Amino acid sequence: MKARKDKYDSSEENNAFILQEAAVAYNAAAGAGSKTNPFEILGIKRELDDLDEAKNTLSVISYIRKGIPKKALDHLAETAGFTSAEIASMVHTSERTLRRYTPGQKLNTEQTERIIELALLYSKGAAVFEDLEQFKIWMDSPIGALGNQKPKTFLDTSMGIQFLTEELGRIEHGIFA
Repeated sequence: MKARKDKYDSSEENNAFILQEAAVAYNAAAGAGSKTNPFEILGIKRELDDLDEAKNTLSVISYIRKGIPKKALDHLAETAGFTSAEIASMVHTSERTLRRYTPGQKLNTEQTERIIELALLYSKGAAVFEDLEQFKIWMDSPIGALGNQKPKTFLDTSMGIQFLTEELGRIEHGIFA
């Protein structure tokens, strides 16, 4: 590797190198290896190449309308540690019906929306707790601020998922109830 002559060289080439170094450091510090991307939690290969929230929201809505394959649900269940009974309860169907789906079969709009909400929640939880496993422990523990209920018990409704997302926001900002 060629040594740089001046550590504080203001040339365009040097600035690009410094920016690349910073990006690598930021990605490492942000836990690039952890599953904080909701599409990764679903096992869907997709890059969030644009950080514009409106465009990402439109992209998610598009996924909901098209439906996601059952294998994404299976990946979420495995990643989050859900039992088949828990996942069936969350998408408001029976275990038997879910077993009949083929891996490539698309879930309906309501099921897809719930699964994406769960993936977004688990993505935020992994980011807030800086580790998916720590977040999963929190989800399985009785929490005083939640009436000594386990957060997992709120996953069967959109309002419950929203409530947990708001609770994660409070934790993220250091507000513990």
